[in-house]
Amino acid sequence: MDIVRTGVILNTERYEACVAFYRDLFGLEVLFRREEEGFRLTCFDYGGAYLMVETGGLAQPAGKTAQESPAKLRFNVADIHAALETVQAHGIDAEIVANDWGHTIDIHDPDGNRVGIRDEATFAAADDSAPTAAKR
Repeated sequence: MDIVRTGVILNTERYEACVAFYRDLFGLEVLFRREEEGFRLTCFDYGGAYLMVETGGLAQPAGKTAQESPAKLRFNVADIHAALETVQAHGIDAEIVANDWGHTIDIHDPDGNRVGIRDEATFAAADDSAPTAAKR
């Protein structure tokens, strides 16, 4: 198989709020938008892959559990403390969680989808011999 590009499709109920969330909080570049017969999508550059936010999902603004939303979008950042300041400046209550494998910030988008922010330094330095679950 000759894979040319990878991407993630995220179906949302609160479409405009989710588009604004990924565009404004993370600064993702809009590649294109489509609208036809009540269906809408916005495609973002997602670090060389794409994140396509579409209509047709179900919101749970208080946040979905891992059982309700088993996938989590991850954004690795150079400075986890600066990322926390940005998240909080957007009115999101969050904190840095220190794990033995790295530091993370766990938040939800306006539909309640799970989003994680992680420090790139500890991710890049992950020991290849560690069990996969330890590398989250």
